[in-house]
Amino acid sequence: MSDPEPSRIKHEDTEEQIGWMEVKQGHKLNEIEDEHCNLKTQREKRQKLHTCSQCGKSFFHSSSLSYHLRVHSGEKPFNCDQCGKKFISSSHLNHHRKVHSDERPYVCSLCGKSFSRLNSFKQHQKTHNEVRDHVCCDCGKSFTTSSHLRQHQRIHTGEKPFKCSYCDKSFAQLGQLKSHERVHTGEKPYQCTHCGKSFKHSPGFRNHLRVHSGEKPFNCDQCGKNFHLSSSLQKHLKIHTNERPYVCTFCGKGFLHMTHYRQHQKTHTGVRDHVCLDCGKSYIASVHLKQHQRTHTGERPYKCSYCDKSFTRSEHQKSHERLHTGEKPYYCTQCGESFRHLSSLHTHLKKCQKSSQ
Repeated sequence: MSDPEPSRIKHEDTEEQIGWMEVKQGHKLNEIEDEHCNLKTQREKRQKLHTCSQCGKSFFHSSSLSYHLRVHSGEKPFNCDQCGKKFISSSHLNHHRKVHSDERPYVCSLCGKSFSRLNSFKQHQKTHNEVRDHVCCDCGKSFTTSSHLRQHQRIHTGEKPFKCSYCDKSFAQLGQLKSHERVHTGEKPYQCTHCGKSFKHSPGFRNHLRVHSGEKPFNCDQCGKNFHLSSSLQKHLKIHTNERPYVCTFCGKGFLHMTHYRQHQKTHTGVRDHVCLDCGKSYIASVHLKQHQRTHTGERPYKCSYCDKSFTRSEHQKSHERLHTGEKPYYCTQCGESFRHLSSLHTHLKKCQKSSQ
């Protein structure tokens, strides 16, 4: 048997040497990259010399720290000359001014919704294509924006950088801090243009506006009744289950809601702890006192959608509007006759019962 050709052996050795040299070079490149990353991290650490004394966050520039400190202090030095709203930075003010100009240059090609800011437009686009590219390393939950991810990460870290100026409480989100501080200041920035009523929080304000607009977006799938609030629908659903968990210890009457149960208890105890400061008349519930106080103030916040009449109570407005619409929502299960008012149905039912006996 003849020996392998010397040229082939030499070629194989060369290939092995080249492969080994490539591996060595790869290791060396990795070492250089690691060293570069370490140097970069160290350089960044050295450069971040400006640290917030309240939350420990560091910044490269003193101007960035000054801007950040406004988050804690609540300082908003940039003021809109059209509506008075204040902002932390001039860029936020410039973005806000587009609200007054109605300029919305960024239009969604999928639904037609338009936006005044490019970043708002991009975030909206993600709701259509379901891109959630900001992922939490701790639990894997994903978000459409980096700000939502940062807010979420505070659940894991326990960080609460937003401290109340009036007490020791602190919060994970700036919005939560602002909402809380209104408890101390009594500020109610959301005012209804229909009746002048003010609110501390925007959800309460939005819910109130439905009283005037008549909007009832929450629908009962069992009887078709509509409600202003999701919570009102949830309470109503208990009617269909006949659930009455709150039972009066004096007379055994059951109630769906704790508030109704407590009010009922006062009929036994004689407690009328809601007192009118104008005439001294007292009531079991705060809602009854509010209704009564309108007799002193002359306030009639519930306006008819069809004529100029206005009313002190929402139910009076609804009852009146049925004269315009012809609606008769209360009907007799025995004969099918319908009525505009519940009181008319009760009177009719008594007659039906007598005639059937």
